[in-house]
Amino acid sequence: MNWLIEDFLAPTMIQAIIIITLVAAVGLYLGRQKIFGISLGITFVFFAGIMAGHLGIVVNKDMLTFAQNFGLILFVYTLGLQVGPGFFSSLKKGGIELNMMGLAVIFLGLLLTLILHWTTGVSLPNMVGLLSGAVTNTPALGAAQQALLQIDPSNSKGITDMALACAIAYPLGVIGVILAIIVLRKAFANQTENSHKEAKDTTTYVAEFLVCNPSIYNKSIQDIMRLTEKHFVISRVWRNGKVSIPTSDFQLKERDHLLIISVKSDVETIKVLFGEQENVDWNKEDIDWNAIDSQLISRRILVSRNRVNGVKLGSLRLRNLYGINITRVNRAGIDLLASPNLRLQIGDKLTIVGEANAVNTVGKILGDEVKRLDNPNLIAVFVGIFLGVLLGSLPISIPGISTPVKLGIAGGPIIVGILMGAFGPRFHLTTYTTQSANLMMRQFGIVIYLAGLGIDSGAHFFETVFRAEGLLWVGIGFILTIVPVLIVGFIASQIYKVSYAHNIGMLCGSMANPMALNYANTTVDGDEPSVAYATVYPLSMFIRVISSQLIIMLFM
Repeated sequence: MNWLIEDFLAPTMIQAIIIITLVAAVGLYLGRQKIFGISLGITFVFFAGIMAGHLGIVVNKDMLTFAQNFGLILFVYTLGLQVGPGFFSSLKKGGIELNMMGLAVIFLGLLLTLILHWTTGVSLPNMVGLLSGAVTNTPALGAAQQALLQIDPSNSKGITDMALACAIAYPLGVIGVILAIIVLRKAFANQTENSHKEAKDTTTYVAEFLVCNPSIYNKSIQDIMRLTEKHFVISRVWRNGKVSIPTSDFQLKERDHLLIISVKSDVETIKVLFGEQENVDWNKEDIDWNAIDSQLISRRILVSRNRVNGVKLGSLRLRNLYGINITRVNRAGIDLLASPNLRLQIGDKLTIVGEANAVNTVGKILGDEVKRLDNPNLIAVFVGIFLGVLLGSLPISIPGISTPVKLGIAGGPIIVGILMGAFGPRFHLTTYTTQSANLMMRQFGIVIYLAGLGIDSGAHFFETVFRAEGLLWVGIGFILTIVPVLIVGFIASQIYKVSYAHNIGMLCGSMANPMALNYANTTVDGDEPSVAYATVYPLSMFIRVISSQLIIMLFM
């Protein structure tokens, strides 16, 4: 039995692996348990590590540091790859308003952090640790720790205290956002009833129209599209009982019936253009599109061929060459309108309507090989991490700061991940990984990071909590959680008239709080909170990681 005791207690490489994996397994199991309907998920790994450290388990310092750092790098890079394709598009149109609200939550939290630092005397590193816990953002904690090490490489106690502060504020950080949602729900109960209806205006929508506007008779679809700035797709045309797929040169006649895909907010404009909307609901989930007409089939084609990665949909001329129609593009679970300027990405799912032979031919052009996507593109992962770490170590001189700023192992990889996810396809660089593979890498990275972080900071956790300073930290953390959320939530609702569903989704996204989002989704009928969460999450996560470093660099 001596070998077993040695494996668990001797600070060797084997012991580090055993302890970290055991802490991760215990934490993940406990994270599944719900208390009052709330679970901490993978964050419980952090507290399992704290308990291991409290029990006196010591792990080889070099191994622990490597595990933490590599786990954090893997997490933030794959997170960047995930949010990259939608990062810049989320800043357009309605997303601008939601992202501005999310940034207001972040900057209000930073301002409160500085004010409480100056008024309470709590050190700035500890305040940043409390802020990271209050907003449930451990990557921001990792970034702040890296910034502190740049300024003072020997300050190991400051690094540990920062992690302790984060751990103390974290539980109320989860609960605080949920409490704020409850308050907002009570205050604006009348808005919750209409929020689902209002939010549907920006989703893809299918409608049937009757051509009875004389000004467009005998005009080609190409000419008609020039008459409006609205984007829509004519999926089918019924004429004299026969259905066809219209090309851009197809001329519309009086009494033609058109099946059109657009966003719901544009329906009235399209109605004016064509003349009359038929009273048929084409948006029911149980519609069998292949049974609508015997001549045509509707099929989802998967983009898996590298040569069409990053190519504009219009440049392929699939509609005119093969007589098919691409009605919509599903990317990462979100339906996009199939506009000519939309650049295809590996993993996109295209809904194609046409004759069977033509649809099969287009399937071969686009790839439609699921097995090809099952093999992860690890070259992009390793090259991206390499470039991200290099960017993170690049010293950036800022006037007024004596020490050059570095993005660190959290900031560099997330920026490179976002850029590769967003622009890699334009350079025919395949950065696609399946959602399950990306989630696997992200969760593996964050679990290893949280386990190491908890073990490293656990030795002094309980003695810190159960003293006057610890109670002060709990109170400060709760203030940093709930005050920015309530203030911005009230302003968004009362002044900017943001719907309740979008409001709470935006608040959860700005706080990077998926546990609160799970609760928010139970308060409305639709998925609008999740859509708003996804809209603000990429920019919010990026700003949180970068701002946590800057506040250390600027005010230490």
